[in-house]
Amino acid sequence: MAGIREEDVINALREVYDPELPFNVVDLGLVYGVEVNGRKVKVKMTLTAIGCPLSVYLVDMVEETIKQKIPEVEDVEVELVFDPPWTPDRMAPEVRRLLGL
Repeated sequence: MAGIREEDVINALREVYDPELPFNVVDLGLVYGVEVNGRKVKVKMTLTAIGCPLSVYLVDMVEETIKQKIPEVEDVEVELVFDPPWTPDRMAPEVRRLLGL
C-alpha cells in the first residue's frame, strides 16, 4: 500500500467549500500547510476573518472530508492559525478574477 501523500490531502480539501463563498478552501488560500505522518494528517489553515462564527463547521468539514476521501487516514488534526493573516492575495488568481479583485 502506498503511503498517504500531501497531494492527496490537498485534492480532498478542494472539495471543502467555504460556507460563505462559492470556492474551496485551497483556492481561497486558507490552507497554509499539510503534514502527513504515517496515517495521521495535520492541516494548518486559517479563516478569512478571525472570530468567524462558522469556524467549527469548517474545521469539522475538513476533518470529515479527509477521512472520507482517504480512508487510510486514521487521525486528522486541524490547527487554526492567524499568522500570517489571510489576505485576498492568497487566493488562486482565477478566484480573485471571478471576485473582481
